Amino acid sequence: MILTDTHTHLYYETDEAKRAALMQRCAENNVDRLFLPNVDLASVEKVFDLVDAYPANCFPMLGLHPCSVKDNWQQEVEAIKNSNPGNKTIYAIGEIGIDLYWDKTTLPQQVAAFKAQIAWAKSLKLPIVIHCRDAFNEVFEVLEQERDEDLYGIFHCFTGTLEQAQKVISLGFYLGIGGVVTYKNGGIDKILPQIDLSHIVLETDSPYLSPVPHRGKPNESSYLLYIAQKVADVYETSLEAIAQVTTENSKKLFGV
Repeated sequence: MILTDTHTHLYYETDEAKRAALMQRCAENNVDRLFLPNVDLASVEKVFDLVDAYPANCFPMLGLHPCSVKDNWQQEVEAIKNSNPGNKTIYAIGEIGIDLYWDKTTLPQQVAAFKAQIAWAKSLKLPIVIHCRDAFNEVFEVLEQERDEDLYGIFHCFTGTLEQAQKVISLGFYLGIGGVVTYKNGGIDKILPQIDLSHIVLETDSPYLSPVPHRGKPNESSYLLYIAQKVADVYETSLEAIAQVTTENSKKLFGV
């Protein structure tokens, strides 16, 4: 059984011993594939450090997180583009998108940065990994404008309605299902049975959004096992079946 965490910031842990323990717990829980989105220029080096340490398990993405978008976003994106040491393979542009939870005043800059990074992804024939918080309408508007055969990816940490899920799927995106599926009032567990498994991938977003029974504590990629088990319960199938289908979905998406 192989589980794939399509979205983890495990690289935030820079203490080598603690990081090794995190990776060991991943191995013990069959979480063998980890996809790592940076959030800004400063985090790129941390991503590649983890990839270098665990090249068989860790796969990098690059992008500028919407909460990191400031007036100088163009210079920041260019710096991120040029920050790839040794021209390593990257597997997605992300995480990118729109976040209106923290700051609505930067919406014009966030939209411009989102569109610029979609163009970057298309030029590389790569998927995008979308961060969308309190911004479904704004994100959908951009995706409709940019829609073509080269636009695809993941709606990271999907927590929307069934209608929004169907819209995401119609746009050619997978739903990233994380710890919220284990929350009593999260709502995602009610929606998932109406969505075919071929449209979902699993993620932790560690160190955020820990699943039950670790809710309220720092998350880690090994906890993907709890998310996968909850999804298996929701679909009334086996953990092994969920692991197989969602890992296969991740391979189709990322090409690895």
